[in-house]
Amino acid sequence: MLALTEPLRPAEARKLLRDILASGEVVFTSHALDEMEKDGISQAEGIAVLRSGVVEPAELERGSWRYRVRSHRMCVVAAFRSEVAAVVVTAWRVAR
Repeated sequence: MLALTEPLRPAEARKLLRDILASGEVVFTSHALDEMEKDGISQAEGIAVLRSGVVEPAELERGSWRYRVRSHRMCVVAAFRSEVAAVVVTAWRVAR
């Protein structure tokens, strides 16, 4: 397996997320779970945003590339740990 070279373009990140959702592992940090609970977001809803949301350009934060994935109602921030693993860093509901 090739090493992951970041930052990925949004289209590449979207494809990798879909591949990971299909056959890899997505984990949620305790921070993400806390923030999601505050906003009433379930893990299933977070996964749905990762699957079908719009991926924005990567941002380097705390030494890792993070990708905001947004829908009209939520934003989920994910980082890749490898080509088969991603971690949800945080999530929130978008204010209307």
